[in-house]
Amino acid sequence: MLTTRPTAGQYAPFYETYVRLIPAEADPLALLQQQARELRQLLEPLTDEQALFAYAPGKWTIKESLVHMIDTERIFAYRALRIARGDQQSLPGFDQDSYVPASGANARALADILDEYDTVRAATLSLLRSFQPEAFERIGSASNNPVSVRALAYIIPGHEAHHLQLLRERYLPALK
Repeated sequence: MLTTRPTAGQYAPFYETYVRLIPAEADPLALLQQQARELRQLLEPLTDEQALFAYAPGKWTIKESLVHMIDTERIFAYRALRIARGDQQSLPGFDQDSYVPASGANARALADILDEYDTVRAATLSLLRSFQPEAFERIGSASNNPVSVRALAYIIPGHEAHHLQLLRERYLPALK
């Protein structure tokens, strides 16, 4: 069980929003499992046409948001792997705004994207569960900021919690 929050010096201030979205005393790995079920319940009933909805001009569609979540989880899990293994090289950032159009999300079937999501989530959980307790204390550098494996284990579900909130508040109500 991984229920000790990372301290502020273990991640960039930008990620505070995501870390705070994880309830105190919650196990982020258990939350990752729960979120996977929640996401399926929310999005599986949608048609491909509905999943092309964006709640405002210039905002991502549901499909694009989902692929963004997948891409981000992959990158954060990769960072966690490298840092857990003791890699001290500074890891580069990524431009989410250039990734989304290049993803081709809107041309894909929602069912296919959901299957990819499940695969990535299973891999993330397997990876995080494989780490020895001391690995979560290791600190590396990503986007020129310190980040611990523990922080990444919180940031991943925190990022998803942020997007689940957007889906519930801005996307899905507009589809009803």
